[in-house]
Amino acid sequence: MEQNYSTEDVPGGVPVKMWTRGVPVEDAAKNQLANAARLPIVFKHIAAMPDVHLGIGATVGSVIPTLKAIIPAAVGVDIGCGMMACKTTLRAEDLPDNLAPLRAAIERAVPHGRAPGARDPGAWSKVPGAVDTAWAQLEPEFTDLCRNYPKLAKTNNRNHLGTLGTGNHFIEVCLDEGGAVWFMLHSGSRGVGNFIGTMFIELAKQDALRNNANLPDRDLAYFEEGARYFGDYVRSVSWAQRFAQLNREVMMRRVIEAVKSVIHKNFQSHIEAVNCHHNYVQKETHFGEDVFVTRKGAVSAKKGELGIIPGSMGARSFIARGKGNPESFDSCSHGAGRTMSRGEAKRRFTLADQRMATEGVECRKDKDVIDEIPMAYKDIDAVMDAQKDLVEVVHTLKQVVCVKG
Repeated sequence: MEQNYSTEDVPGGVPVKMWTRGVPVEDAAKNQLANAARLPIVFKHIAAMPDVHLGIGATVGSVIPTLKAIIPAAVGVDIGCGMMACKTTLRAEDLPDNLAPLRAAIERAVPHGRAPGARDPGAWSKVPGAVDTAWAQLEPEFTDLCRNYPKLAKTNNRNHLGTLGTGNHFIEVCLDEGGAVWFMLHSGSRGVGNFIGTMFIELAKQDALRNNANLPDRDLAYFEEGARYFGDYVRSVSWAQRFAQLNREVMMRRVIEAVKSVIHKNFQSHIEAVNCHHNYVQKETHFGEDVFVTRKGAVSAKKGELGIIPGSMGARSFIARGKGNPESFDSCSHGAGRTMSRGEAKRRFTLADQRMATEGVECRKDKDVIDEIPMAYKDIDAVMDAQKDLVEVVHTLKQVVCVKG
């Protein structure tokens, strides 16, 4: 297999292999990668995806394999954040000329961002059906986790199931290269995942202080197997990842029902379907070793495995098939990747810029979404070219409706 990466040697650490040809990478992100590479628990090398950029705790767009240890801040607080997409039997010509009622129906069906339904647990907990079924799968282990961590019970756990977050989380109606209609969404484990991530990141830092650990960055504190909180963290993070996956499934069901309320035509929805994490940790075998692989802003791309690589608001997205490149630990990018902070985007761009960049897309075009303007992200085509040895494109999607939290 032709390799498309460069190798950065890190004094006192493992190398960093970077799939970043033709895409910008800020120095701060390189420094952050080097800090992680110096940890004694990191196995073989770190893989940096083409959407790599500075993150909180660890670099977004990084794949970090560790031996008998996990770094909670590398997993982050949006545990299990990821994508779901499904192809329908609807065609472009089945969509109404005016897409505003379709967007409004989806916004009513899925509590999102700071909308009343997302903030008011009571409003959403009364919605029967899919939420009840999903929570029944999650509740027994959650109850068990609460015995050791009673504050978990006070989080928006069940109440956030089936809701969309803010920022870059979204729901889209897209068309593929053949004119088929797809539904796609991006969300994670919401408030309960944030609580779990924040709590264990702090516990790891406290452990590091007690043990006088010599860390290149305090945010890179880790739990080793056998440590006091290791087992609880593994159980909690695994539960949050299941919550995130089910959250996406519940939302997708609500989206489908919302579309049916506007488009009065019988259609099938899961002709092809993908549901994948891009902020998570799991045990895998690489180069003959059992390791914990943390993908922070990266997607599993085993040979033949389907994944979703979304572009920015207004740009194309891709359903991709993994090539199983061992050097990337069977991974690929999770999207385009930001080139600037949200604050910088709001300072640099105007409402007119936002409207022009999202022309032809039925979406919000107000000041509160300027930070999601396509120009704040890397060029998705350059990102895909930089990882052509990691994935092949199966479908190219272009959104016509976008709901933002």
